[in-house]
Amino acid sequence: MAYTNSSLVSYTKLSPNHSGQRTHSIDRITPHCVVGQLSCESICGCFTSPSRQASCNYGIGTDGRISLCVEEKNRSWCSSSNANDQRAITIECASDKSEPYAMNDKVYASLISLCTDICKRNGKKKLLWFGDKNKALNYAPKSDEMVITVHRWFANKSCPGNWLYARLGDLAAKVTANLGGSTSSTEGTLYRVQVGAYKSKANADAQLAHVKAAGFDTYMVQIGGLYKIQVGAYREKSNADNMMAKLKAAGFDAFITTESDASVSTLKSIDEIAREVIRGDWGNGADRRNRLTSAGYDYASVQAKVNELLG
Repeated sequence: MAYTNSSLVSYTKLSPNHSGQRTHSIDRITPHCVVGQLSCESICGCFTSPSRQASCNYGIGTDGRISLCVEEKNRSWCSSSNANDQRAITIECASDKSEPYAMNDKVYASLISLCTDICKRNGKKKLLWFGDKNKALNYAPKSDEMVITVHRWFANKSCPGNWLYARLGDLAAKVTANLGGSTSSTEGTLYRVQVGAYKSKANADAQLAHVKAAGFDTYMVQIGGLYKIQVGAYREKSNADNMMAKLKAAGFDAFITTESDASVSTLKSIDEIAREVIRGDWGNGADRRNRLTSAGYDYASVQAKVNELLG
């Protein structure tokens, strides 16, 4: 198999800490919390010393930029499992230093983009999260499927932290939607918690912001002419029940649904992004191009608007 690295990378510093070429094709993704709000350069820097005996394929810095530490063709030393690392792309994500090891919106958005890119280049149309160690590790993925695994299954660690662990169903659903695949599989239904349905996208946008401000990771889908605000995508209904209870305790009218469709884009307008670029929020040169592309924006359109505004 010919391996290619992600075009979303904005910084490369290859680590010597790896086992050479993989002995298994790529059919897993293992995201980690790096336990620090580090830049993508610093994440690679953690793995440059041979004495460290650790590495990862990719790092996502606190600003959302992505670095390459170990090429995809090689097995990194990341998840305390030779067998897992032989078949998994491992990703270290900037996070807080203590449980639940929360990650900011830029890191999570880049994780979605990077996982989508990894799946696409490896011919996958579905990213699966089972939420169960035995089920996941004993599952034989179909040729178009990728499976999420986590470090805590192989070592006495919290990694990737409870913040990301609670969102892995959402990560799988969003990546699968980006790939144009089905968010359900023969392994069962995905349960989502819904907190609003609106004819007006402006009203849906307001509710989305309200739910996010309350500390919940949420997203918007469009079904039957309505914009619906949902939280999570769980294979176990009990997990959806727990999330619904939390949302209700926070004052939201919530219920469980199995309805979903392609996520609705919540990207800002080209004009808004261009003004942020002028303000300096998106860096310069190749860094700007990579960050805008990773976030889902067309670089040429944004740059043209910047040139227009600057006259």
